[in-house]
Amino acid sequence: MSETAFILIVEDEKPHGEAVAEGLRRAGHACVLVETGEEAIESIRRRRPDVIVTDYRLPGDISGLDVLKKAREMSPSTAVILITAYGDEKLARDSLKQHGAFDYLTKPINLDTLREVVADAARSSRAERDADAIRRQMGEVKPLEGIIATSASMLNVIARVRRLANSKLTVLIYGESGTGKDLVARAIHTLSDRRGKRLLAANCAGFSEGVLESELFGHVKGAFTGAVNDRRGLFEEADGGTLFLDEIGDMPPTMQAKLLRTLEDGEIVRVGSNRAIHVDVRVVAATNKVLKDLVAQGKFRDDVFWRLNQATIHLDPLRDRREDIPPLVQHFIQEANERHGTQVKKITPEAIRLLVRYNWPGNVRQLANVINNMVVLADREQLDVDDITDPAIRGTTDIVPTSHVGIGTPTLHELEKLAIQAALRQHQGNRERAAKQLGIGARTLYRKLKEFDIP
Repeated sequence: MSETAFILIVEDEKPHGEAVAEGLRRAGHACVLVETGEEAIESIRRRRPDVIVTDYRLPGDISGLDVLKKAREMSPSTAVILITAYGDEKLARDSLKQHGAFDYLTKPINLDTLREVVADAARSSRAERDADAIRRQMGEVKPLEGIIATSASMLNVIARVRRLANSKLTVLIYGESGTGKDLVARAIHTLSDRRGKRLLAANCAGFSEGVLESELFGHVKGAFTGAVNDRRGLFEEADGGTLFLDEIGDMPPTMQAKLLRTLEDGEIVRVGSNRAIHVDVRVVAATNKVLKDLVAQGKFRDDVFWRLNQATIHLDPLRDRREDIPPLVQHFIQEANERHGTQVKKITPEAIRLLVRYNWPGNVRQLANVINNMVVLADREQLDVDDITDPAIRGTTDIVPTSHVGIGTPTLHELEKLAIQAALRQHQGNRERAAKQLGIGARTLYRKLKEFDIP
């Protein structure tokens, strides 16, 4: 279903403007039609629109470009679509690059295409406004225990961490590997009233069942071969603090039962002992699996799931929050400089575009490793495309097939077409996902498909 929005239409040819407004109203949008740039600016002052559709050339002293610039000042979240006459495409493209226009269309306007672009623009505007609202709610957004965020989804995570930190609830963090679940757990501990005590962590997938039991609950002397002394487990060591149980979905069922006792009663029993020991530990757990599915398959206890699931935090993969990539890159450059004594100061926009386009299957952890490698190997103060050595990130693996070897270097036009074809193949023809991978809007992709005659 399309996003409905408040649209300001700026068109000096009234019949054409009314036709555009009627076409957008049929899609559920509320529209206001004005004929000059002066009227447009006054309308923005009265009510900030979600989307502005404006002719590039307007009568009077205020052009469509001036409306765009003023809208960016007065209402940064408003998306502006420029309508240009044939021959003005270069001016429109410059407006996209230099002044932040959302998109442009060339007359004569196809109403179906316009509705599609407006729907995309409305979604973009709403997302930006939601992010602004979260920033205002939270005050100045600062890095929180290494969490660098500008996307609405991650700002929501930070806000949720702040609300949950001092609660008594057990928190379950969902997210793919490398999304930063450990950083969220650390942030919860640091903001809680337990921050004066220890935060300890155990990877439930990293130990055999017997070893994991000893790690968590400890053991007494003689409990098993090699147990030459009594040993406190992580629950005892974290008494008064927080224990982070990573990859909780991989915990064996028998261990889940013992964990449930601790969660319910606050008691642990060391391996080889019958004496219960009381502990006061806040548990934060994390998983890259869907625990409900594991419960349905009989691989995870239902009672343990509901005890862990008192409060949840979901971390989106990096490919779904690409706006976080540029600030993360700057953060990792600074970290690498401090670690290695290097002096890299910045990165080119071209390199950033490649990094934003990539899908990052290893998420934030993979991005950190790539930037660390780039900084260490760089021989100058600015990172560039040449410093990206991974062919998958550079786009050469699928974009330039081996059939081109020996027949000359493909042109940029050919490379662009090959990139689009490769993305469509990878996503079985799903255009929305292909556009995300390529780092372009869905409307831009549709236009490219027509340009390259790709079915």
